[in-house]
Amino acid sequence: MELIFTARSKRQEGTAYTGMSTHNLRADVNMSAGTGCADDPKQAQITIKNEDSQRWSGVIHVELAFDKQKPRFFLPAFMYGRNRGEAPQNVPNEFPRIREGKPSRPSSPWWMVRSDRLSHPVALVYDKGRIVGLSASPYWVESMHSEQKQPWYPGQTGTFLQYGGFTCSIEKGTVGYTLGYENAPLLFIKSRLVHERSALAESVFVLEAGESVTFTLELYDYESSSPLGINSALEHVYHKYHEHPRQGSDIRTAVSDMSAAVRDYAWLPDDRHYSTFVYEDTESGGYRYNKIISISWTNGMTIATPMLIAALRQNDEPMRQQALSCITNIIENAMNPESGLPYDAYQDGKWSIKGWWFDGMRTPGHSSYLVAQAMFYILKCYDYEYRIRQIRHDDWLAYVKQVLERLERSKNADGEYPTILSERTGAGLEYDAFSGAWCLAAKAYYSWLTNELSDLEEMRRSETHYYNAYVKQMECYGAPLDADKAVDSEGILAYIKALRFLHTLSGEETFLNHIRDAMSYEFSFKFCYNSPVQIPPLSTLNWSSSGGSVTSVANPHIHPMSNNLVDELLYYLQHREDGYIRQRMNDTVAWGCQTYNRVDGEYGYGKKGWMSERFCHSQGLVTETYADGTPASTWFCLMPWASGSIIEGLVGDYWDQVTSSD
Repeated sequence: MELIFTARSKRQEGTAYTGMSTHNLRADVNMSAGTGCADDPKQAQITIKNEDSQRWSGVIHVELAFDKQKPRFFLPAFMYGRNRGEAPQNVPNEFPRIREGKPSRPSSPWWMVRSDRLSHPVALVYDKGRIVGLSASPYWVESMHSEQKQPWYPGQTGTFLQYGGFTCSIEKGTVGYTLGYENAPLLFIKSRLVHERSALAESVFVLEAGESVTFTLELYDYESSSPLGINSALEHVYHKYHEHPRQGSDIRTAVSDMSAAVRDYAWLPDDRHYSTFVYEDTESGGYRYNKIISISWTNGMTIATPMLIAALRQNDEPMRQQALSCITNIIENAMNPESGLPYDAYQDGKWSIKGWWFDGMRTPGHSSYLVAQAMFYILKCYDYEYRIRQIRHDDWLAYVKQVLERLERSKNADGEYPTILSERTGAGLEYDAFSGAWCLAAKAYYSWLTNELSDLEEMRRSETHYYNAYVKQMECYGAPLDADKAVDSEGILAYIKALRFLHTLSGEETFLNHIRDAMSYEFSFKFCYNSPVQIPPLSTLNWSSSGGSVTSVANPHIHPMSNNLVDELLYYLQHREDGYIRQRMNDTVAWGCQTYNRVDGEYGYGKKGWMSERFCHSQGLVTETYADGTPASTWFCLMPWASGSIIEGLVGDYWDQVTSSD
């Protein structure tokens, strides 16, 4: 396994990385035990020494070369395959893409990135039946005993010093690790805010004259039949670097705090919906609302459903009536009679397809993501109203049935549902996206509720397509409407929910196998350690990134949507005991219970129970500021869909298990 060492000095002209001797640096490698397999990587102990008589500062780059044929890179939460570098890139939202040659922005044949943009400190590549890669500590600390730099590992004491970095290059056929770091050739803060490569400054690694540092690279090289093989290495890295989230509220308290806050501050009685943003108005002492109402995805059923179930669990009738009013309003008023599908958005008394995301779409029309997600959650409300109160809402079931029948007619020859459907006819207009998995989830849920098995074979065909085309490639894209089909973590949630009901209906082990693969894909976005955030309020709270998931490679902040998978994780564990899945589930629950205002103003704003969707675990993501202009690492508002994601994960089957002994 060939390692290549280069460096870039802070003092040099230009940005080129050159051989170590040109910097008076020496690298010594001691290769020790290990087979290179996922659970037994080779250990390369590396010592870097500054042999010069002066201090050296810059970035040191260690690359692992592989036999390049058709590489697909995996830097978890940052790079999946080529981040759709093969697809057209002339779109409003930019994200890092890999292309060979000399492509235009935002593509590049190589990338360098600070380590905390990755959920796991590892860079892997799949190429023609092999997984190759490396892992190393994400950041360095200064030892309190020897006052020397050393790589951080869980349980190790020391003062945070600086981050490292990870790299990939299709040009050279390498993955790499850096002492110091660069965000190059571009720094993506969010999908519409991108900075060019900056001069080396605080990102440099410093070696005093004669000083040396030692660190270990773990090197992987093993066979795999598909990119799914990277998950074995990710599991190994998880166990090595895992940290628990900080202590949060207990389950009942978290549900009570967050649901009461949404009930008391976010309900809009005149609109019969919840506000998407709620802000404190410092001038009036009251509150400001940014409504941007939709039937699901950041509003509508994604709030009403967890609020209804929370109301049923807590016997809170006012909370329940709010949720019922929202559901009834959608069912009675949102339908577009021409297409046979509900409109997605509501503004100024009018339903339409023109939500806040409309001008970023390639094709106008109904979104299968919103429509089918709304149907899934209407079914979930139907399920829990009967399960807990023995109340049947047969009109809800009939409504969902007619919408699902319309969606079924829109599938293409592969069994894939469209991502966009005609406002005029309901016909499929645009495909090649994972968002249609919500149609499969709603169909499977409906079939389970009604004990209808006649469509099982057709659902199996769709599931097989989504698995082979997206999940097996570790590259799911086309769910959130604001990400221009960037690789994301959102669509997989629908697919996993579909698999749960397909397995319940059929008992087929294949569906459990696919649940495991799909969960592993989601876990690749979920932080395994607590990145040392340097910007308040997160830096002052001992806030935990571990257990939180990055939304997509285009909008790479941590957000709470994946917390709605807790019941599906539990379902899998009820059929197969799996220590790794169980610990990931525990991380997810614990992260949610510590990431909201447990008291008024805990996060520097808002009331008890408030939380937003955007948590900036990396300084390179920060856009919010305090009133005095200093940077802030979270948004200062209540976002009920975010609270709803946490609530949903706690009030379903998981609630029954945890509270059964109370």
